[in-house]
Amino acid sequence: MRCRMLFQACATLLILLVTTGAGPADPLPSWSDGPAKQAIVAFVDRVTLPISRDFVAKPERIATFDNDGTLWTEQPLYNEMTFSVERVHELAPRHPEWRTEEPFSSILAGDLQAAVASDRNIIQDVFAATHSGMSVGAFASTVDTWLAKTRHPRFNRPYTELVYQPMLELLHYLRSRGFKTYIVSGGSTDFMRPWVERVYGIPPEQVIGSRLKLAFDLTGERPELQLQPALEFNDDGPSKPISIQQTIGRRPLAAFGNSDGDLQMLQWTTAGSGARFGLIVHHTDAEREWAYDRNSWIGHLAQALDEAPAHGWTVVDMKKDWRVIFPWQLRKGTSDGRQHQL
Repeated sequence: MRCRMLFQACATLLILLVTTGAGPADPLPSWSDGPAKQAIVAFVDRVTLPISRDFVAKPERIATFDNDGTLWTEQPLYNEMTFSVERVHELAPRHPEWRTEEPFSSILAGDLQAAVASDRNIIQDVFAATHSGMSVGAFASTVDTWLAKTRHPRFNRPYTELVYQPMLELLHYLRSRGFKTYIVSGGSTDFMRPWVERVYGIPPEQVIGSRLKLAFDLTGERPELQLQPALEFNDDGPSKPISIQQTIGRRPLAAFGNSDGDLQMLQWTTAGSGARFGLIVHHTDAEREWAYDRNSWIGHLAQALDEAPAHGWTVVDMKKDWRVIFPWQLRKGTSDGRQHQL
């Protein structure tokens, strides 16, 4: 009897909160009030409210996020690739063979299109050449230094300021409702781990990415892990569900991406039993950020966009669904001069 009365009281309170508008402040203020925001909130309530038939216990509340193009901007070139291109120029004096060896010769000549055309595995090959030859700690310091001094060519701001305010709110919202949030990215784990906790609130142990081989080195004063010039795992496309299973051991309840590189992660996640959620960030705002999908080699989005309706995935129209793109626009207004009261 007491359990029934408690259930009825909780249900009545929930109805009152919904109908009267009472309750906590909007957890997603940078999202426009539309189908995308409503779908997110409805899903989170569905799996976290104890009175819901689809309630999921906290240990099973896993959400996975792609990074490039999903949590921060990826145009006009993947940010880590920009870092790597600069490293090619920095390291070139030590590698005279690069003057005639592709894709390095084209990169040194400033012709990235030719570099891409010459090497279908350009990202992993350049990562292997520019991320290796040092300890994990030394590489982390190199990344931190680069992020501190480098500015984006369009926005003239540090790359870590070009994260998406709506997605920062979403990460915080999910964690406030008992979710554990992971990054599952084609970018390298060692490039992301030095800064993601500071920027996203995601600890390094919850970052899954492509990775170089490591070697244990005891030749110096203390043991070190040295990055080797060979890729051990490329965390893109169908590799993402594999890395999720190997690292997390649970199928996510929700997955968030923006390109066909996230297709299999979305498929794997939403194929699970019970309530599931998939979301695609569709870049549609050329004025405040970029508009691209099918014809872009950066963040190419075609098959996942086509499959979204059949799977029930939410497609975010950046231009319509996001009132603000970047955190600094909360202080200055958007790039078109509009001010938002959030």
